[in-house]
Amino acid sequence: MSKIIRIGTRDSELALWQANTVQQKLGDLGYDSILVPIKSTGDQVLDKPLYELGITGIFTKTLDIAMLKGQVDIAVHSMKDVPTMLPKGIVQAAVLERAVAQDILVHKGLEFLEKDIPATIATGSLRRKAQWLHKFPTHKVVDLRGNVNTRLIKLIENDWQGAIFAKAGLERIKLLPKEALNLDWMVPAPAQGAMMVVAMENDTFSLDALQKLNHTPSEVATAIERDFLRTLEGGCTAPIGALAQLKDQEVYFEGALFSLDGSKKIGIKKNVPLKDASRLGEEYAKEILAKGGDKLMEGIRNEDSALH
Repeated sequence: MSKIIRIGTRDSELALWQANTVQQKLGDLGYDSILVPIKSTGDQVLDKPLYELGITGIFTKTLDIAMLKGQVDIAVHSMKDVPTMLPKGIVQAAVLERAVAQDILVHKGLEFLEKDIPATIATGSLRRKAQWLHKFPTHKVVDLRGNVNTRLIKLIENDWQGAIFAKAGLERIKLLPKEALNLDWMVPAPAQGAMMVVAMENDTFSLDALQKLNHTPSEVATAIERDFLRTLEGGCTAPIGALAQLKDQEVYFEGALFSLDGSKKIGIKKNVPLKDASRLGEEYAKEILAKGGDKLMEGIRNEDSALH
C-alpha cells in the first residue's frame, strides 16, 4: 500500500488495546500503520466530575484537533465517548463489531445488597449514578475518575462497597473479576461496547481502508442509539441510556431518561421490523419528550447551567 496510516489514540491501556486491534485488522488487509498516542483533556483533569468540565467530547477533542492539524490520519474511540455531532471535516469511517454493552458492578462482597444496608458506590457517569439511585435511593454515589486501571485501584483503596464499569472494557484488557455482578437492569450508554474509527472526509485512502473493517449490524444498532441520544440531549450531558439489538430482522430497543437524582424515569421498550428502523432513534426520543421528557431535560439543562 502506498501510505502509512497514522492512528491517533488516547494513551490508556484500554485505548491502546482498541488502537492495536484496528492496526492489526488493517495489517491483515495489507495496510501499513503506526500508532500515535495522545493524552486527552479527560485523562489529564481527574479532580472534577466529567459533567462539571462542561466540554462535549472530552475524550475525543484532543484527537480531533490532531487530525484537523494533519498530525494523525485516523482516530480510534470508544464510541460512547464520541459526541453525536462530529467536527466539520471529520466523518465516521467504521464501526467495529460490537462487544457486550452491559454494565457491571465490581464489588467487595454483596452483603449490602442482600441485607439492604447503607452503601457507597462509585462512578463518574451521570447515567450510572441516576440508575443506581433510582433502584437504591438510600445508597450514596461518589465520583470516580481515571482510566480503568486507576479506577480499580481507587476502589481497592477506598471504603466503597463497589464501582460500576463497562463490562467490555474490563474484558478487553483482561481485568474482569469473576465475581463481578452483571447489572442486567441498567440501560447502557448509547453505543457502549462499540469502537468507532473516524477519518477526514477527504482522505479517500483511509476511508477505503476503514470501510473494510465496518460491521454493518453494529453500525445500524449504534446509529439508532445515537439518534435517540442526539434528539433527547440538545447539547447537554444527561442521564440517558439506550440499547438497540438486531435479531431475526427485528430491532429490539430499550431507552430511558432519568432525572439527575434518579428519582424520575421515563422509559420506552419496543421492537419493530428492521426495514422500518431508519428513523427509530429519533421517533422514540420524541415519544420520551412527549411523555414528560421535555420538562425533565429542561430541569437538567438548568442544573447544568448553574454548574457552569
